[in-house]
Amino acid sequence: MSALILRQGVRPLARSTLLSSRPIVGTATLLCRPSQRQFSLSTRRRLQADRPNQASLALKDEVREREERSEGSSTVVGSTGKGVEGPHYQDQIPSAENVLTDTSITGAWTMMNPIYTEAELDTVQVVGRPPVTVADRAAHGTVKFLRKCFDLLTQYKAVEIPQSVLQQNPIPIAELRAKGQLLSDQKWLFRFILLESIAGVPGMVGGTLRHLRSMRLLRRDGGWIHSLLEEAENERMHLLTFMTMAQPSIFTRALVLAAQGVFYNAFFLTYLFSPKSAHRFVGALEEEAVRTYTHCIEDMEAGLIPEWKDHPAPRIAIDYWRLPADSKLIDVIRAVRADEATHRFVNHSLANLDQKKDFNPFALVEANAETRGAKWGFTREESAVFAKEQQQKLVQAVREQTPAHAH
Repeated sequence: MSALILRQGVRPLARSTLLSSRPIVGTATLLCRPSQRQFSLSTRRRLQADRPNQASLALKDEVREREERSEGSSTVVGSTGKGVEGPHYQDQIPSAENVLTDTSITGAWTMMNPIYTEAELDTVQVVGRPPVTVADRAAHGTVKFLRKCFDLLTQYKAVEIPQSVLQQNPIPIAELRAKGQLLSDQKWLFRFILLESIAGVPGMVGGTLRHLRSMRLLRRDGGWIHSLLEEAENERMHLLTFMTMAQPSIFTRALVLAAQGVFYNAFFLTYLFSPKSAHRFVGALEEEAVRTYTHCIEDMEAGLIPEWKDHPAPRIAIDYWRLPADSKLIDVIRAVRADEATHRFVNHSLANLDQKKDFNPFALVEANAETRGAKWGFTREESAVFAKEQQQKLVQAVREQTPAHAH
């Protein structure tokens, strides 16, 4: 995505930072910021020469043209214009500076870095998509069953503490915990670790199967693989963040091992036979994740988890989300919740697409954080409009940047 002064070891940047003015981290040795000249001349010419109305996953021209005539390109979300598989690191030319001398940055951890403003974090809401089809109801029913089992295992109860109790000074936290109405800090961590150890599975499974499908059918993927792998990477970073605060017991490790082994294979088979249902399941699962983290944030704001009052954010979280150096743990959990809202939005949107023909509308640019936080997802028609708008914006940006003599 970025042409760097030093190219060795460069990792792809987050799609959300493609057209952003925020700092972007490329590698452990480079801090990259987008320059005003975002695309090279050769890239501009290629983009202008692309045909954004193409809508087939086939690679050979004759096959692609035949499929477009038979299937109708207007019925497919996305196009084969430049960027539909995701941004290329050479498409943007930032300035680069060596960050080895900057001790506040300890290195790049991942292949994508979600960065949020305070306003964006405040837009996250607990929303859900009502099930429509039989497969939708099956996915939501499975999630609700798993949620009940998970709540029982982690001793979690979604109990609203009365205002009369919250107004007491001090709040009888020990008594509420003894009654099972509140989780302690360690029980919250136990719940988070189990949740995130499972949440990283779907993206990896989906990315793997779509990777194999692309090679098996000798066709392009349409930008799905990268988004799914980024989701898996993001969930793993959540787990690593919470692991800096707790050392799981042998019992916890055994649970993770068993749950991961069962869930990976079950989800693998589900995605193999019905990827649409698999994405719907993940969307419903992320609805519950947003609900869990929202409950935790509300407890922290109400002073019901005193152990985490003014608890500093782990260093790994500050690096990953590019948080201020004085950030607290509640800032980390708010960022995690925003990530889960993104996964909720993306998976529900992907579940509405044609799994065989449609392109990933978020391969190049994600929907803005406000939309991802407040909306359960895009319908197929909304995805088509979004993909077309982003393609048009990209073409227009290239035209504005291209010198008159280059036309």
